[in-house]
Amino acid sequence: MTEEFNPSTSDNRLPDNQPGDLESSHHQTIEEQMSQLVQETCKHPPNSNQRRKGLNQLIRLIHKSGKLWRKYTPYYEDALQMMWQHLCRNLCEAPRGGQYDPSRGSVTTWLNWYLKRRLQDLRSQAEAEKKSRTFPQSDEQETLNFIENIAAKPDIPPILEETRHWAETDPDGELSSVHIKGRPDITCQVLILRRLPPETSWKTLADEFNCSLPTLAGFYKKQCRPRLRQFAESQGYW
Repeated sequence: MTEEFNPSTSDNRLPDNQPGDLESSHHQTIEEQMSQLVQETCKHPPNSNQRRKGLNQLIRLIHKSGKLWRKYTPYYEDALQMMWQHLCRNLCEAPRGGQYDPSRGSVTTWLNWYLKRRLQDLRSQAEAEKKSRTFPQSDEQETLNFIENIAAKPDIPPILEETRHWAETDPDGELSSVHIKGRPDITCQVLILRRLPPETSWKTLADEFNCSLPTLAGFYKKQCRPRLRQFAESQGYW
């Protein structure tokens, strides 16, 4: 069933601590810029350099607007990556539905709506995985198969493509040299690549590496996430 964007629902409102005033001339100007950039970007064919350039400019402008919803939760960064992927895939065309409709709200309202729902999905998935460890093996395997066999879409948005290339090439060798203590096989490079969409679940990684889930998640939070953020900043995405 196609997920429908409904900007009129109460849970699409920005929280009280969001910066900026929608009525201010500054943000009206940014909204106008984003609207114009969306129109210009969508004039170009998918996978073209012009479409790629427009998407990158739009991502920077969205950050600049200060209207992107934020929440301090363990799942936020993963939901944010999924949101950028959704933007690049569905801004101009969406064969399976979910395309951005400017007549129903601004692009930031559309993205915030999607971001909150992915955050809810990730939270529910984490709770389901936690509960599944108390179920019989057959039920647990069925749950994992359902989560892990979701097909990944072939088109990779620019921000993810560039991040994956950076992690794979590891230009300064830092990602492959930083690892969990006593486990040189579990490096920043390995975990970043495995957690990029379509991300491998923490439960699967814990089983594969024979390492506790809290150890993996804690290392990712302390060592991988700051390096991802630093790369995003260097590319103008943050």
